[in-house]
Amino acid sequence: MAGMTRPLLNRRLAEFGTTIFAEMSALAVRTGAINLGQGFPDTDGPEEIREAAVRALRDGRGNQYPPGPGVPELRTAVAEHQLKRYGLAHDPDTEVLVTAGATEAIAASLLALLEPGDEVIALEPYYDSYAACIAMAGGTRVPVTLRPYDGAYRLDLDELRAAVTDRTRLILLNTPHNPTGTVLTRAELTAIAELAQERDLLVVTDEVYEHLVFDDAEHVPIASLPGMRERTVTIGSAGKTFSFTGWKVGWITATPALTNAVRSAKQFLTYVSSGPFQYAVAEALRLPDTYFDDLRADLLAKRDLLSDGLAQAGFEVYRPAGTYFVTTDIRPLGESDGFAFCRALPERAGVVAIPNAVFYDHREAGEPFVRFAFCKQRHVLEDAVARLKRL
Repeated sequence: MAGMTRPLLNRRLAEFGTTIFAEMSALAVRTGAINLGQGFPDTDGPEEIREAAVRALRDGRGNQYPPGPGVPELRTAVAEHQLKRYGLAHDPDTEVLVTAGATEAIAASLLALLEPGDEVIALEPYYDSYAACIAMAGGTRVPVTLRPYDGAYRLDLDELRAAVTDRTRLILLNTPHNPTGTVLTRAELTAIAELAQERDLLVVTDEVYEHLVFDDAEHVPIASLPGMRERTVTIGSAGKTFSFTGWKVGWITATPALTNAVRSAKQFLTYVSSGPFQYAVAEALRLPDTYFDDLRADLLAKRDLLSDGLAQAGFEVYRPAGTYFVTTDIRPLGESDGFAFCRALPERAGVVAIPNAVFYDHREAGEPFVRFAFCKQRHVLEDAVARLKRL
């Protein structure tokens, strides 16, 4: 605007710009490429859960503002899920808060728990909203880099310990980890728990891929470890588990004090959301174990289909232990710049992927790595694999 010298965008957000997901999805539409970039399924979840949402709409449940903490049916179902799966007992009235997806849960947790200048340790590469939410809260992000080793990405616990300073307020975890597919082991989580207690740190843990673990991997909520329940905010979501990412239904579980703190921030973000969908997700969380077993088996087969195809196309593949993303190294193809590679890939092979460097503060550490999503129909993945072999 004429005469205005001060930038319009808050300086805390100026570095972020448009998300890479928007850019690459637009590129997929423009070129007609297969979109293996953004992590959303290309089919809906269980029909009975979709019908549960329709039933709630027709019955007038949730069409007006639902209760601020979430509808009682969903809060109870979340508490039952945590107890059944992990032995974590939570009071649905005081220790469960429903949010507009996990993204709002992350934002509300960081806005509530950070003061300007507080340091937040995050495992790098990290989901891009982590950095933006830390910035909006006035915090300082301190990345601890997961590095590829022996076919998987590993956490260096010594590097993690060295990152803690007197200004560290909390550790932001993500396991199963997006984008690398790493699932932190019980031993690693125990070491993190001991560090948090030793240095009096909070832990905010994003566990939205909790049901998407493969092979011998085990998802262990850090809140279930000794001494951690009272200092942990655990984040869950329906989107990844039930393939209804557009519903944006997430939640936190924590002690009453932590839940109250997060709710104090959340009430001024969306206030409430997704009323009818909350009733449907309550039913989804009570689906039989066969649903979760079948989901894992289906995604495991798709992981192997895409991973094998990428390897045959010349990529070095880091086969994930969890999530529905596979990270690859493009250097065996004679490439080294993930951004340039991904921007050219739709024209070269008719496929869209995401450059991992966007998830790093240390861009050079992620420069040659590219992420593909395998939460797609089998014939779509087969087509993508055939196209990628052109490389």
